[in-house]
Amino acid sequence: MTEQSEKTAGWLDWVKDRGEPAFSLPDGAVDAHCHVFGPAAEFPFSPTRKYTPCDAGKADLRELRGHLGVSRNVIVQATCHGRDNAALLDALDYFGDTARGVVSAGADVTIEQLTAIHERGVRGVRFNFVKRLVQSQPFEELALVADKIRDFGWHFVLYFEPEDLPGLEGTFAGLGVPLVIDHMGRPDVRKGADSEEFSSFLRFVERTNAWVKVSCPERLTEAGPYAVDGQREVYADVVPFARRVIAEFPERTLWGTDWPHPNLRSHMPDDALLLGYIPQIAPTAAEQQALLVTNPMFLYWSSTVA
Repeated sequence: MTEQSEKTAGWLDWVKDRGEPAFSLPDGAVDAHCHVFGPAAEFPFSPTRKYTPCDAGKADLRELRGHLGVSRNVIVQATCHGRDNAALLDALDYFGDTARGVVSAGADVTIEQLTAIHERGVRGVRFNFVKRLVQSQPFEELALVADKIRDFGWHFVLYFEPEDLPGLEGTFAGLGVPLVIDHMGRPDVRKGADSEEFSSFLRFVERTNAWVKVSCPERLTEAGPYAVDGQREVYADVVPFARRVIAEFPERTLWGTDWPHPNLRSHMPDDALLLGYIPQIAPTAAEQQALLVTNPMFLYWSSTVA
């Protein structure tokens, strides 16, 4: 087993010496997808994890917020911590009402436990179906967890790859809780934003009234330009996908940094330069306000969820 302090070989560390932000976020901007990792000495990683990241704790996230001009965060449980949400909950306590959380939980979670973490800022449960990152998820568990979170107004955050959606969408559509899709369903950008595969994904979004994160271009790009070395316009091959999502679902799109960008090998984006992606996918002030403020505030800080 990999030691806690041993980062997975070949995976890059997040950038600490950032440049100046490539775009000025509007007041009240929400980073709706980020993580905290450890620190491992205080919050050990799961012994069954498939990767070991470097430490990226709540103090590091606070510094990132300040540098980018982010007002609020949604912290999402990462698979390296398994179903031990202690690091995430500790970060929620630290940030108070300026943060919300999405945890990992199974069918054994109790209503008492859900009540306690709801009061600490949790608003959703994440299920990861990316096979290289997790073991398979039993479908029956989703329904059991959905039954328990429904009265809290929580949602499911779902992470999957496009080739697996046909086998999953029937189950997802029948869960009876709001759905939030990570990273546009990880489209294959080589196929184009008008491909039948991506169109099928968008039909699923429309049928289920799902929310979509137009995040992680650094994971999806094939051609860049990368958010490194002062580059201001970045990930041009991913932009058409996000533009299509925003055009079709302007009230149900979210953006997040995905900091600290785990398991990247090709490059590690400078988060300040990564902001340059936003005006490319949301060119107008109205689109930016919806994507960065109005939509995430409704989903995570409103008392009700559509």
